[in-house]
Amino acid sequence: MDLKSTINLPRTGFPMKANLPQNEPKILEKWAGMGLYERVREARKGAPAYVLHDGPPYANGPIHLGHALNKCLKDFVVKSKNMAGFDAPYIPGWDCHGLPIEIKVDQQLGGKKLQMKPIDVRLACRKYAQKYLDLQREQFKRIGVLGRFDRPYSTMTPEYESVVLATFYRFFEDDFVYKGLRPVYWCMHDRTALAEAEVEYETHTSPTVWVRYRLQSDPRNIDPALANARIHGDKPVYTIIWTTTPWTLPASMAVAFHPSEEYVALEVSDAVYIVAEKLAKDVAEKAGFSDAKTIARFPGRVMEHSYFYHPFLPWEQRKILAVIADYVTMDTGTGVVHTAPSHGAEDFATGQRYKLDVACDVDAAGKIHNGLPEYDGLQVFKANQPIIELLKSRGSLLHEEKVEHSYPHCWRCHNPVIFRATEQWFISMETPMPNGGTFRTRALDEIKKVKWDPAWGEERISNMVATRPDWTISRQRVWGVPIAIFVCTACNKALKDPQVNKRVVGLFAKSGADTWYTPETDHLAEGAKCANCGGTSFQKEADILDVWFESGCSYLVETANEPNQPWPSDLYLEGGDQYRGWFMSSLLCSLGAHGGAPYKMVATPGWTLDEQGRAMSKSRGNDVDPVDIANRMGAEIVRLWVSSVDFREDVVGSEKLMQRIAEAYRDIRNKLFRYVLSNLEGFDPGRDAVPFEKLQAVDQYILRKAWALSADVIQWYEEFAFHKIYHAVNHFVVVELSAFYVDIVKDRLYTFAADSPGRRAAQTALWRIGEAMVRLLAPIMSFTCDEVWQYLPKTDSRATSVHLANFPEARDVLGEGVPAADAGQQEDWAKLLAVRDQVLKALEEARNQKQIGKSLEAQVKVTASDPFYPVLERYKPDLRYAFIVSQVDVERGPSRNGSGHLAVEVAKAAGKECERCWNYSTRVGEDQDYPTLCERCIPVVRQIAADESAASSKS
Repeated sequence: MDLKSTINLPRTGFPMKANLPQNEPKILEKWAGMGLYERVREARKGAPAYVLHDGPPYANGPIHLGHALNKCLKDFVVKSKNMAGFDAPYIPGWDCHGLPIEIKVDQQLGGKKLQMKPIDVRLACRKYAQKYLDLQREQFKRIGVLGRFDRPYSTMTPEYESVVLATFYRFFEDDFVYKGLRPVYWCMHDRTALAEAEVEYETHTSPTVWVRYRLQSDPRNIDPALANARIHGDKPVYTIIWTTTPWTLPASMAVAFHPSEEYVALEVSDAVYIVAEKLAKDVAEKAGFSDAKTIARFPGRVMEHSYFYHPFLPWEQRKILAVIADYVTMDTGTGVVHTAPSHGAEDFATGQRYKLDVACDVDAAGKIHNGLPEYDGLQVFKANQPIIELLKSRGSLLHEEKVEHSYPHCWRCHNPVIFRATEQWFISMETPMPNGGTFRTRALDEIKKVKWDPAWGEERISNMVATRPDWTISRQRVWGVPIAIFVCTACNKALKDPQVNKRVVGLFAKSGADTWYTPETDHLAEGAKCANCGGTSFQKEADILDVWFESGCSYLVETANEPNQPWPSDLYLEGGDQYRGWFMSSLLCSLGAHGGAPYKMVATPGWTLDEQGRAMSKSRGNDVDPVDIANRMGAEIVRLWVSSVDFREDVVGSEKLMQRIAEAYRDIRNKLFRYVLSNLEGFDPGRDAVPFEKLQAVDQYILRKAWALSADVIQWYEEFAFHKIYHAVNHFVVVELSAFYVDIVKDRLYTFAADSPGRRAAQTALWRIGEAMVRLLAPIMSFTCDEVWQYLPKTDSRATSVHLANFPEARDVLGEGVPAADAGQQEDWAKLLAVRDQVLKALEEARNQKQIGKSLEAQVKVTASDPFYPVLERYKPDLRYAFIVSQVDVERGPSRNGSGHLAVEVAKAAGKECERCWNYSTRVGEDQDYPTLCERCIPVVRQIAADESAASSKS
């Protein structure tokens, strides 16, 4: 007989090589064909709801690694919640309006755009956005994200736009909204206002100037010493301002002093200069006042209502008022701030308080008008140097230098922005709320009710809400939801008529926001009267809404359009930039329209970086394309990478790292799943599974270890600690399973009779481990686990896909009624493993000394005292398998110094090697029919021969 044919060699159709790039698309086709997402929804119907609300990615280009991190994390959450027994839908969404798309379309249209109607421009933008929505949808599906991709939400659909407009009207009719002249962030490149969320800070180099303003008022009103200096020495008195924006000096209307800070008068040879005492030394050094002496001290408040001459504009054209302001700082500069109300939020507030002129002479393109010939018509940054030269010629410049500092930039076009006073629509943060408090204070209260992960998120968004100005919600563009307001042509006041607004919302819901740009909406205000002047003639507002207002309405849209969608959602999960973006706008929109925050919890991933810690970008050439990785290595590698990192920190991605992840994937695929499947041939769980109490000790031990891991994994899914799952599973597969349990049971699986209790026990343990692990890893390794699912032994209640199954319970791993833990057994195995470690070391030494070859050539003698000896004696029949040797002797030894004694001796095993199982036995050769086999193998082979003979005779 061919002895090899009598061995139960591993067999399975589950391939060792995954071929993920080829097989994953086939699995996606299968999921689509069976309607997997809908099947999951049907299976979870009636279960407690868990809603992760998707933050809309921008439909402007292919996905990058940051997108993959974001979407895979969401997929882990949604799939794990479904498998934990929740009804967890996933409705993906896209942000389709806004400046970047309009700019791209502008570039495509060129000069043609100037002759196009707004509605035609919008159509071109819609086609552009739809192109990338479709691309990103397929790319997200390619990396295994499961959701309602055939019906996502999109900010450019009628059902979305109508809810956005209805939400705006809610704010408008409740008196949150006003239109006013205020300085706002202004992008000169894109010619539009920006909200705070659309501004990012980058390094910028600015010319810095120290400029003197001559006092025009009587110095006796400030301090007698100033008067004496002026009278006796005929010395003019100045103050000195410091600014990094020389281009704002033409708009300078005042100079601000801190009311309670101490100021000094520095007398030099030809003048007297008023500066803050704390900065006087620094100012003297920069201005070259080597002989300066202090002749007076006084608080800043005494300067209020004094007048100065402008440094280059004539007195009759501009009187410069001295004002006081608490925002004047003493950390740098001169302690005196020039005030241009049209170019700064604090300056504007000061201008309002002192009734200064707030007119703005800078146009939408950033060009200065109504100025002196030296700078009139120049763009503001180009005007800096001419203004500096003008200051020099007038004798007003005391010092200049270049300074590198953090400066606001447009986060879309990355160009520097300016503050510019224009008429915009705002939502007031100080609006009183019906139940008390203001819009700002109620937002701060809502933030406290939310769970923030990481916890620092609460302080971050609270600080932003506490200090943010009123929300600038208007934009001077075309591609977005229009501020659909009718304005009285007589008095320029907005019509606030709920019935008119209701008609507009209805039209948007039917035909979309494009209708605002058609004659169809021109007559919707007919019959209405202006509440201010009684006028009946109206024109349509041209501005659109801030896209953050749009995206902030997303969960309001979802609950309006989706039946049974709970309020609030359970989770928002987006990057840290969304604290001032989507998290903020969602909070404010939902608070105004629904009375509370739209989320119970907010989680924040870090940034994706390269191995040098640099942010990834295509221009830098250090980006990692997740779709490329999926097409070359498999989407499963991208997903495993996401699970391997603590997403709360900045995470590193690289080709090299993906290769390491691929090695970990192969371990899980082959050392876990393929090994399990290859040893389950012929195993029918209903017929062959062995009850827990009849399993061998090592089988019971590994199953309890498997359940302990399962319980941890389920808890880690609850905590979104996916990196702990990845590392714990890898440890279990490589250390607990492959290097321990599998090593021990191979002899039993391969050499015992196929249906023997010992082999069935090992198969039972492997089957239960495989069943548990395929479910536990399905949210992360979605393709592989669904593939494994098809190869596991069929059971009566088995779902067609692993994604329709639940996470395992203790009874699935251990059996019905088996305790999850056994302290005595755990203590025994701790001792046995400690002995095993000593034995393996001794075997390695014996191999190095050529005493033995493979471990089965060894006989081991273990001399042990308490507490080891009783355990070794109790498990004595199992020790040869645990140590993977042919013979084990155990002797009791004396304890030493009150601690357990343990000694291991290795000798050549007695007897001969069995040709079939390779174990050594003194009984090899006893049977004349099978002279090369041991006493364990002979009955197995004899039974196989008898079965074959019987089968042959029947045939």
